[in-house]
Amino acid sequence: MAAQLGGQPIIILREGTERTRGKEARTNNIMAAKAVAAAVRTTLGPKGMDKMLVGGGGDITITNDGVTILREMDIEHPAAKMLVEVAKTQDDEVGDGTTTAAVLAGELLERAEELLEQDVHATIIGSGYRMAAEKAIELLKDITHEISENDEEALLNIARTAMTGKGAEGSKEKLASITVSAIRSIVDEEDNNKVVDIDNIKIEKKVGHSVDDCELIRGIVIDKNKAHHNMPNRVKDARIALITRPIEFSKQELEAEIKISTPGELAQYLNKEEQIVRGIVDGIVASGANVVLCSLGIDDIAQHFLAKENILAVERVEKKDIDKLARATGANLITSVDDFSASDIGSAGLVELRGHGEDKMLYITECSNPRAVSILIRGGTEHVVDSTERALEDALRAVGTAIEDGKLVAGAGSPETEIALRLKEYASTLRGREQLAVTKFAEALEVIPRTLAENAGLDPIDMIAGLRSQHESGNKDGGLNVFTGQVENMWEKGVIEPLRVKTQAISSATEAAIMILRIDDVLAATGGASEACGGAPCGGMGGMGGMPPGMMM
Repeated sequence: MAAQLGGQPIIILREGTERTRGKEARTNNIMAAKAVAAAVRTTLGPKGMDKMLVGGGGDITITNDGVTILREMDIEHPAAKMLVEVAKTQDDEVGDGTTTAAVLAGELLERAEELLEQDVHATIIGSGYRMAAEKAIELLKDITHEISENDEEALLNIARTAMTGKGAEGSKEKLASITVSAIRSIVDEEDNNKVVDIDNIKIEKKVGHSVDDCELIRGIVIDKNKAHHNMPNRVKDARIALITRPIEFSKQELEAEIKISTPGELAQYLNKEEQIVRGIVDGIVASGANVVLCSLGIDDIAQHFLAKENILAVERVEKKDIDKLARATGANLITSVDDFSASDIGSAGLVELRGHGEDKMLYITECSNPRAVSILIRGGTEHVVDSTERALEDALRAVGTAIEDGKLVAGAGSPETEIALRLKEYASTLRGREQLAVTKFAEALEVIPRTLAENAGLDPIDMIAGLRSQHESGNKDGGLNVFTGQVENMWEKGVIEPLRVKTQAISSATEAAIMILRIDDVLAATGGASEACGGAPCGGMGGMGGMPPGMMM
């Protein structure tokens, strides 16, 4: 890129830099983002289709989870990556609604393109979109239902809704019950507010049996075996020590030289080492512990002494599992093997190894008041287990969000239809060109019920007309039943979602759309054409590297 000064060219950017500006840059960015939205659009809803994603190493992922698809597609185009970020943010905040957020962002850009063709400036569109998003979130409060942590049926309905259309739908009743029980076990209270930390639920996967064999363990399951074959396989009324230091003879921390000149001195040294390890084990025995879980290694001599004391010990337990065990058993983490007492020891009704051969797992169960629990996922194949895990994680986050906020809305396109109608009324009260942007925002919201209808093989025009009619007559919870093709009260049908799923989707989709609209100049540095944009100029569509054939739309 060069500029002229008195007829003399001045080089500003490195030679080879590619620049796309103005309408071309904006159009290409919008096209890339729309392509990403179109890629996940067919997965939306109970009758959405699945995607098969094949990695470079031949590994296969089959899913209809929006964020999983976008992560696995390995998208390179900078503008398209912004939609991936929308889905990731949605997943981090609420776990569900990732496809909704991506599809909505794509539709907002498509509607904005229509306004750009009418010479409405991108800044005006962005301003109107912001006004519409703020009004939409405000309007959602009028259709919100409140629940409490004890409203079990509502929580079950949230879990069922989150899992509908996912691979585990055939067992969603059992999985919904597991989800609600698990979440209610880990609810904490901070400053009079409910707090749910999903990290306090350990998900363990094992291939074998069927999805119906999934179970909730009121304790922790660890994919570990005992440290020594002479240790017991089963301990009733377990007293558990959680040790974060190695159980061994302490090596010299400083460089030191020990001179041993006779066999007798060597024997003395080894005896001293053994005595020190024996002293550590005696301390564990004195504390009353009969189960030891260590996050680091356990010396062979220590294993021998622990086995002689009939203590079940496990070494190299992951730190995150140790933390969960502390919440489940009430134990304190022991950071020094020389200084701990019986008050640091936790308890569980039963600790046992289950399974055969190399397939053994350690179950710490019958905890009196576990603040951390485990879910064991089973399935006939690895793909089934992975699909079930994704569905379960969505449900766990959705139920956790509902308990934290206590606010729900009906699903099945109901809130989008209601907000779209109200935004059109709001647009008529505005002056200036922002009115056009608010109207387009309202139209964009209807992409959700329209897509639900399309994916179910229904006529989207008839369905949208039916939804509008119901909402204009006062049925604020009217949504599309894709199984019957009728507009029904979705709250009564139990199709409900946390309010935060909708507010987060609207906020993040709007922000991403506005950001893409404001880009009018794309500068790709030398090498950037291939590295940043998948081998094509950053304004082009070649940057969708990693997207499987047939997913370009």
